[in-house]
Amino acid sequence: MESVELNNEVKMPLLGFGVYQITDQDECEQSVLDALATGYRLIDTAQAYGNEDAVGRAIKKSGISRDELFITTKLWVTDFSEEKAVAAFNESLERLQLDYVDLYLLHQPFGDVHGAWRGLERLYEDGKVRALGVSNFYPDRVQDLILTSTVIPAVNQIETHPYYQRTEDQKFLKDNKIQIESWGPFAEGRNNLFTNETLESIGKKYGKSVAQVVIRWLIQRKVVVIPKSTHKERIIENFDVFDFVLTDEDMKEIAKLDTKESSFFSHRDPETVKMIMGRGERRPIIQS
Repeated sequence: MESVELNNEVKMPLLGFGVYQITDQDECEQSVLDALATGYRLIDTAQAYGNEDAVGRAIKKSGISRDELFITTKLWVTDFSEEKAVAAFNESLERLQLDYVDLYLLHQPFGDVHGAWRGLERLYEDGKVRALGVSNFYPDRVQDLILTSTVIPAVNQIETHPYYQRTEDQKFLKDNKIQIESWGPFAEGRNNLFTNETLESIGKKYGKSVAQVVIRWLIQRKVVVIPKSTHKERIIENFDVFDFVLTDEDMKEIAKLDTKESSFFSHRDPETVKMIMGRGERRPIIQS
């Protein structure tokens, strides 16, 4: 498995498996087991997804050595304060049946971000987390955190796919030694991504699906990617992307698909902020 080295020298797989929206506990457990059996070693969950228990059971049943795995979970905004962050993390750890996680993220850029980050720094200092990061942070919010924190984020997980390529964000993150990670790599099929002529044409050259082309494109950009599926055959297919390489011309053609706009929502839209912050529950109402 190809990997990237984070700013604290921790190695992170470039390809992982996400479990967003897999709400059925048995289905989630089986999907993670299928992913681990296929060869995935990065598993991405979150407090707000409501499936950390299922992920934990799958990890335990897999029998795979803990040091071979890279487990990510995230803190939801309802627990954004120093003390709440520590308490919520310990609850996540218990559900996952783990002694530590490899990456712990602030799930959204709102609320008491700085207080929550201080809590994460405590967990990092105590060795309960190998790396810290954020999700859905625009460059200005990342810069603010960099300037006011002891530990610089190692990862920023953001919407990244052919229609929203985040090239400028990636450059900013790279300049600050922060790894970009993609959620929603297929844009959930929006704007007919799976029948896009450019992606289909490139796929036909290599005998690969559109999904495989997209994952390969992200990997070649050194973007960590966590596709999700509950179908075993697709879980296997999404992992089968290391036997071909996109050409520079392929990469340029895909670059032309960029709309530079989210396919879902903007975190700078006041209504989005109200939705994220307005509910007193842990399950998110929006992607990632």
